[in-house]
Amino acid sequence: MGGSDSEVEKKKVLALAPIAKPLAGKKLSKHTLKLVRKAAQHKCLKRGVKEVVKSIRRGHKGLCVIAGNISPIDVITHVPILCEESEIPYVYVQSKEDLATAGATKRPTCCVLVMTKPTKGDLDQGEQEKLKSDYDQVAAEITEITASLF
Repeated sequence: MGGSDSEVEKKKVLALAPIAKPLAGKKLSKHTLKLVRKAAQHKCLKRGVKEVVKSIRRGHKGLCVIAGNISPIDVITHVPILCEESEIPYVYVQSKEDLATAGATKRPTCCVLVMTKPTKGDLDQGEQEKLKSDYDQVAAEITEITASLF
């Protein structure tokens, strides 16, 4: 019942889907989840497969963060393909629970789309620039990982 941290970490790794590439490392995961948290506060976030797919098909740009421990994996297999076609950077994180916590929901979330502008209304200039700079930093790191992968 009360296993050590390393045992819990091993279970998370075992639960990862085989298609979870590019998988964010610890540092990138931390930066990505922090960006998701900020985007959720500013209402610049789309949660769940249905909402994310709808936004991508409508031409919204952003950064797609997908959970790596989804079961059955068929639920999200089409999302990376949509992202590649729309030239949207995407990355996998370890768990859907962490993604839900960062996205300010209690329900585990398969994927989220982080956008630089809120769907309704506007952000003040300072907040907009801060969010955009964090977004650009994470997007650059993801592009770097993706380039080394392919």
